[in-house]
Amino acid sequence: MDLKQYVTVVPDYPKEGVQFKDITTLMDKGEVYRYATDQIVEYAKERDIDLIVGPEARGFIIGCPVAYALGVGFAPVRKEGKLPREVIKVDYGLEYGKDVLTIHKDAIRSGQRVLITDDLLATGGTIEASIKLVEELGGIVAGIAFLIELTYLDGRKKLDGYDILTLMQY
Repeated sequence: MDLKQYVTVVPDYPKEGVQFKDITTLMDKGEVYRYATDQIVEYAKERDIDLIVGPEARGFIIGCPVAYALGVGFAPVRKEGKLPREVIKVDYGLEYGKDVLTIHKDAIRSGQRVLITDDLLATGGTIEASIKLVEELGGIVAGIAFLIELTYLDGRKKLDGYDILTLMQY
């Protein structure tokens, strides 16, 4: 299936010059969303995944159905102040600025094989920060899965040495 035909490119959003890749037009078609999810599930099965981790909010949209299909848990990575219990945190860079990501301190057990999911690999800052959180808790990043990779932003360079699945590239 050609998933790109279901992604809407929105020019000049959120700022002039950006060609935003809107995945909601993929997700609102059940059979297409299922197909994309199934591709990530198969990738995860090959890596013997124990836990899915995804950064807010679109990492939840990708990761939760994968976790459900695999019968494993999902651990959210959220912006500072959003998780109610003790957390660890890391500063990271975005395409448009800087922020802080957190994860519950007890979200990952040492040695768990983790798949990190998100909708988009752009500059790689969010996923690089997510990797740091997983590894600080003793998790093993067994794979990273995205719907879309923006190859012209070279985000993959920040993830050197990690196994990566992208379903579409722009």
